[in-house]
Amino acid sequence: MRIGELAQTCSVSRDTLRFYEERGLIRAQRSANGYRNYPAETVQLVLLIKTAQKLGFSLGEISQNVTELWQAQDPEALITRFIEDKLALVEARIEALDQLRQELHQRLQQRCPLRLTASPSLNGALA
Repeated sequence: MRIGELAQTCSVSRDTLRFYEERGLIRAQRSANGYRNYPAETVQLVLLIKTAQKLGFSLGEISQNVTELWQAQDPEALITRFIEDKLALVEARIEALDQLRQELHQRLQQRCPLRLTASPSLNGALA
């Protein structure tokens, strides 16, 4: 499959495919005239990459796991684990942001929102 056909099938640009190839996410064989030829299973891989990106995975995370995924005896279980790990990370970030939001609300209730709470001598200077 040539790059144009793969790009159209996967609804991505040729530049995206070249970028994925530079990052080692996909591989093409080169013909004598230099054209890229992709195996048919590359369609599935590109669609997997796009889906993973939509779910918040970076290309770095995807590239770290793609080889393991292709070699896994149970890829579905591995994907489930990756998603569970990502969900735990997202939930931790949400918790941290919720704590930050609460802190900001508390600060807005103070006369001087930037008042330091750790050093009483500085608090007097800022108040």
